[in-house]
Amino acid sequence: MRLVELKVSSRAEGDRVIVALSGEIDLYTAPRLQSQLAAALNTDHPVRLVVDMSGVDFCDSTGINVLLAAQRLAREHGGNIELSAPRAAVRKILQVTGLESVFTVVEDSAAAAGQ
Repeated sequence: MRLVELKVSSRAEGDRVIVALSGEIDLYTAPRLQSQLAAALNTDHPVRLVVDMSGVDFCDSTGINVLLAAQRLAREHGGNIELSAPRAAVRKILQVTGLESVFTVVEDSAAAAGQ
């Protein structure tokens, strides 16, 4: 069995929380992502969460479901999730599933970070 790793880091930047991901999002790594996103959204005010996908090589349906659940949670509290700079493989999944219209997809991770 190969070791699949997902690195997750988050930082607050003005009115946004940037969550940077690196690695693969699948059945084994999705719980870590889910707990990080839930922690970022666990506030008493609306959160604009930017998920930097530029380092994600692979995302399966488990990962997509985690992102969808986080989007629902964010919107219930008046916030939103943006997916920033998804690579071609992840973008294809978003296109095929029609989720491009559910998430705000931003091309450039630097632009998403407000730089």
